[in-house]
Amino acid sequence: MSTTNTTSNQAIETMFKAGAHFGFSRSRRHPSSTPYIFGVKNKVEIINLEKTNELLESAKDFVKKIAGEGKSILFVSSKNEAKPAILRGASSIDMPYVAGRWIGGTLTNFEEIKSRVAKLHSLNSQKEKGELVKYTKKERLLIDREIENLNKFFFGLTNLNSMPGAVFVIDAKKEHIAIKEAQDKKIPVIALCGSDNNIKGLEYPIVGNDASISSVAFFIDEIVKAYKSGKITKAV
Repeated sequence: MSTTNTTSNQAIETMFKAGAHFGFSRSRRHPSSTPYIFGVKNKVEIINLEKTNELLESAKDFVKKIAGEGKSILFVSSKNEAKPAILRGASSIDMPYVAGRWIGGTLTNFEEIKSRVAKLHSLNSQKEKGELVKYTKKERLLIDREIENLNKFFFGLTNLNSMPGAVFVIDAKKEHIAIKEAQDKKIPVIALCGSDNNIKGLEYPIVGNDASISSVAFFIDEIVKAYKSGKITKAV
């Protein structure tokens, strides 16, 4: 057996253990995902992980290219199942992320977002340097609340200094607004898509379980590893 086949089989086995093969019921399936369905078990559709692996490898090759060009990837998911892995993965490669509600205009009104991030940087800097003591107690309380709100919505974007080279979303159906903004700005989209997702029009769809913590974490980790690999290759 070739090294390529062995690696592919190992990846499929790891995906299987993570539960990446579980889709939804047939009634929820989007027609575009039909070619990736292997069968049905206990009324739940089973995703063909061989085809999923092909999609994943294609996405990873693109991520390596992005990394080699020094471009960033914006990680996006408002799903609770994805938040820990998004925070861990994006932070490990110093990439921007949205792990919560997508703020409309993040990409299509980028200059406004940059101004909000700059405000957050400024207030945090003033607080760290003790420069807020000149304000009254009430004013400092209001400033602290503003910092809290800015952190809530923009903390993950503090290192997004320019348009990302790609956007990686968990659940294309749920993150359709982020995808629409990326497409409006001609930014390629990588998306982990459950069997209920419409994968048409996505540059790099990955059909797999987008509803379980273990499956989501697996795919995020794979994208992160691909980015690291691309950076290393560039350095060499």
